[in-house]
Amino acid sequence: MAFTPGITTSAERGFVFAVTAQNLYVVSGPRIAIPLGAATSLYLGDLDGTACFATLIEEGVAPPEGSEPVALRQLFGAISDEEFAVAGRALGLTAWDRDHAFCGRCGGATEPSASERVRTCTRCGFGAYPRLSPAVIMLVERDGKCLLARNARTRMPFYSTLAGFVEVGETLEEAVAREVQEEAGIEIQDIRYFGSQPWPFTGSLMIGFTAKWKSGELNADPTEIMDAGWFARDEIPVVPPKLSIARELIDAFVAGVSGA
Repeated sequence: MAFTPGITTSAERGFVFAVTAQNLYVVSGPRIAIPLGAATSLYLGDLDGTACFATLIEEGVAPPEGSEPVALRQLFGAISDEEFAVAGRALGLTAWDRDHAFCGRCGGATEPSASERVRTCTRCGFGAYPRLSPAVIMLVERDGKCLLARNARTRMPFYSTLAGFVEVGETLEEAVAREVQEEAGIEIQDIRYFGSQPWPFTGSLMIGFTAKWKSGELNADPTEIMDAGWFARDEIPVVPPKLSIARELIDAFVAGVSGA
């Protein structure tokens, strides 16, 4: 399957990616499917030639007939990777479309553009584009072991790689080094790009890196980290499911191709 982004379409029907909170409305059956329905105002693009639309299910808005909400995280692997990615777009763009119905500068009503993804104020002309929050995520290696930690804020029942948002004015590499120093108390070197992944649940673009330990001993920040340690390839604890780039980083380390 191939997805082609778009702004406008003449299609009157297509796939309807109906979302609410972090849920996607799907049709159950022999195979979980994205419902087909009438076009909505928010066109996303075409998936294998079929138009894709997004709609936010809120008070007064009926979901597609025969569909039911399922947490998007639970749909990973149950729908195709391409459908999952389009659903992520739907989450982010419906929130943007709702939040920028009025101008943040003067309060005037906005209207969508027919040529680019922007809502423009009809009063002052200010344009509100969809925004992503860049975040770095990194796997640090020392003597054949990788650094994994449990997050103190989410208290999820698994260990994962360190991560954090990029601050204004810093490079991605600077953000990697800063986050590791702040959260784990160590210095790193040989920072290398690994890959990236849009993360719809926080409206982020996760940018993955590997790095090597340089100096210092673990001194985890208790406000961020519940527990942290160095783990060899044959002693990896419970880690995130095969959904996030964090798991890709860990799997690459275990396979010996992490680049660190």
